[in-house]
Amino acid sequence: MRQHQPDPAPGAERERGFIVAVLGSDVDLDEELGEFRELSRTAGVDPVSEIVQRRPRPDERTYVGKGKLVELQRAFGDSRAESLLVDDELSPAQQRRLEDALSTRVIDRTQLILDIFAQHAVSAEGKLQVELAQLEYNLPRMRGMWQHLERLGGGVGTRGPGESQLETDRRLARGRISLLRRRLRDLSKQRATRRKSRTRSQTPTVSLAGYTNVGKSTLLNAMTGAGASVDDRLFETLDPTTRSFEFDGRRYLLTDTVGFIRRLPHQLVEGFAATLEETLAADLVLHVVDASVDDGRMEEMVSAVDGVLGEVGAAELPVEIVLNKVDLVDPLKRRRLVSARSGEGLDELRAVVAERFGERFEAVRLLIPYDAGDRLAELYELGAPVDERIDRPEGVFVRARLSHADLRRFARFLVLEQDEASREAR
Repeated sequence: MRQHQPDPAPGAERERGFIVAVLGSDVDLDEELGEFRELSRTAGVDPVSEIVQRRPRPDERTYVGKGKLVELQRAFGDSRAESLLVDDELSPAQQRRLEDALSTRVIDRTQLILDIFAQHAVSAEGKLQVELAQLEYNLPRMRGMWQHLERLGGGVGTRGPGESQLETDRRLARGRISLLRRRLRDLSKQRATRRKSRTRSQTPTVSLAGYTNVGKSTLLNAMTGAGASVDDRLFETLDPTTRSFEFDGRRYLLTDTVGFIRRLPHQLVEGFAATLEETLAADLVLHVVDASVDDGRMEEMVSAVDGVLGEVGAAELPVEIVLNKVDLVDPLKRRRLVSARSGEGLDELRAVVAERFGERFEAVRLLIPYDAGDRLAELYELGAPVDERIDRPEGVFVRARLSHADLRRFARFLVLEQDEASREAR
């Protein structure tokens, strides 16, 4: 099994990888392999050669067919590659047979993405989630280290020390998986508590979702000044980042989440369930799309994100499509697009978000006595838009917009419109 390798040091020689893929006749070769090459480079591997076999489905034993396997053995030897990268999720048996045939490490698509996640995880929770996903992936693939001992135990009903050691390793792995799940459940409860506090304040919550590397973090920075990392790498952001922005006097929370990809490994969807809960807790999802790609590619990216949102139970949330990277689009196509890099269209986007929540708030008039100053402070802490404030002898008069839930808390300070009109007439 391949353990996580840290990001290569600047100037260090990168690993050489050989790509192999089995694709159906209807799959766009350049698009599919282009994405996989980028995944490989992000993981620290330079693709030096590749072989593609066109067939409806991979061979159940060796992934590629017998004839193509012979061709692969010859081409791999000539390429001087150090590892075989497979653009698919292999079964443990397929991986083992390819390793035996080529005498090299075989890394499938799932393992490659897991390694990228391991390189980019920053928070304690992100690291736990990656470790859980790696253990669940590796558990059925544990073999090899003790194979030379498996035949040492003789007689019916006895076990060789190799088999015993392998079972011990698996038992330890299962114990670690249980521990990680408990820790992640605890962290999930802590996040739920923080979310409840946000819910009590009725602050509108917006979640950014989208394909990896479409500019979600750049958009978060542009709208909130978050300062999140925006390096041009796949899966640059793994841990959710929540920041606030104000528009028309109202405060909104904006959360950036992990980017999605076609055929995102199910281990990651399960392992990052806690992180993706931030999407479930949102009032609105801004689905960020790269407007600079062609229509076919854009449709595939949108479909991939919609699929993962459905998988985590977020399909029913209201969604607003945001077409980003307008700075890379022909000027004739720029209308209603956003550029997180240049700032073009951001005010219009903020207005769209505010409009989505417009019905949640009601314009009110409040007269808060000076001896209830703590309630005035509470009003400002809510982030409610305050349109007018006048200090009067009997207290502070405020025109504000409150959510229906908050309205009940300030009901005793309400001033009816006719009462205010009568006062002004006097």
